[in-house]
Amino acid sequence: MLKTKLTATTALAALALTVPAALMAQDRVLNIYNWSDYIAEDTIAKFEEEFDVTVNYDVYDGNEVLEARLFAGNTGFDIVVPTSDFLRRQVLAGIYQPLDYSKLPNAENMDPDLMAAAAVYDADNAHSVIYMWGTTGIGYNTAMIEERLGADAPTDSWDMVFDPEVISQLADCGVTMLDAPTEMLPAAMNYLGLDPRSTDTDDLEAGAELLASIRPYVRYFHSSQYISDLANGDVCLSVGWSGDVFQALYRAEEAENGVEIAYVIPSEGALQWFDMMAIPADAPNPDLAHEFINFVMRPDITADITNYVWYANGNAASLELVDPEITGDPGIFPTEAAKDRLWASEVYDARTDRTINRLWTTVKTGE
Repeated sequence: MLKTKLTATTALAALALTVPAALMAQDRVLNIYNWSDYIAEDTIAKFEEEFDVTVNYDVYDGNEVLEARLFAGNTGFDIVVPTSDFLRRQVLAGIYQPLDYSKLPNAENMDPDLMAAAAVYDADNAHSVIYMWGTTGIGYNTAMIEERLGADAPTDSWDMVFDPEVISQLADCGVTMLDAPTEMLPAAMNYLGLDPRSTDTDDLEAGAELLASIRPYVRYFHSSQYISDLANGDVCLSVGWSGDVFQALYRAEEAENGVEIAYVIPSEGALQWFDMMAIPADAPNPDLAHEFINFVMRPDITADITNYVWYANGNAASLELVDPEITGDPGIFPTEAAKDRLWASEVYDARTDRTINRLWTTVKTGE
């Protein structure tokens, strides 16, 4: 009996020691939901090894997809990366918890001017920090465009997209657009000389009418497929995000397939956006989430990501570690003159959202 009691006691003692350890191991799991093709190949592996963490990493290719999951609740995600305008209304809806900056010492590396610009969407950057930022412009296959439009092609203008006489000549080689109504409608409105941030129904309808007029020449609307299609020469022009187009350029160069890609911020202006790291209010592992955000804000880690995805970042301390080919490219880090022509996203109310979604459905379906 004594032996049995001692064995039981020993077992209970062992259990008391091992259960917390097991729980701790379970707690060292981080769940990240980020954009597709948007992180260096070794970033997650480095974090897992350095912090003894298991990371579950999932991807999406549209803000609407992320927002639907966030508003449904109980996502299980610890970190998400919404774009600034979507972030704003999600903050107002209480989707995110405030950041504890005492756990984010690397925030001192961030560019104060860019963080101030991002604070328009999240006052005092209370719930988010910049992951990457960029513009929405035009990516194109240089040879295919010259073949169809000649050496004087208006490659620095939205004429390439919104002038029916121009875009109709490109339909055979493939034109694509982002499946992002809150970006495409403002671009069309801006081209018409309207305020791209307008929420006036007449202005939105004018933008949709312009998009509908060129709809017959658009092969598809998608927010990630165009990367590989541009790189492979399967399409000749894509309205896309700056870094995505540069990824296509880089992939084509690696493949040595003879495809030459260029990216331009149109002379009429373009959207400037910020993708922000944020922690959902119901995140199961907020402490780990802070560790990861702080890790990403290390200059070497941010530089790794920018060098891989070719997106501008908001980490001033990282720039000396970024490939000069990237920091010196005005399509990635715009000139001061180009910056003056950029506009910020508007934060839409529910009524405007419904209008935009209705108009976008009409544009995409052609009905």
